[in-house]
Amino acid sequence: MAKQLKKSDNSSGQGLLWLFGAILAIQGFGSAITEAGWDTSFGVAGLLRAAHVPEWGTLLVGFAGAALLATAARRHHARRQAHRHL
Repeated sequence: MAKQLKKSDNSSGQGLLWLFGAILAIQGFGSAITEAGWDTSFGVAGLLRAAHVPEWGTLLVGFAGAALLATAARRHHARRQAHRHL
């Protein structure tokens, strides 16, 4: 029987980290920039304003997205390093 590469069970989780990280970073930082530059709230900023969250809350969403992207990049790099040493 031919040797098959085992697909990691974590690959879909890794893809979700990239996806949610990008969405949160774009929505958080984009909403903060739009709100500061044009004095209008939409997307995450609009939802957070309706929930009475302070203006800096959108930046927290952006930083959470950046943290998820950093985690995804770190895991991706570690996986590539592990495969190189096989």
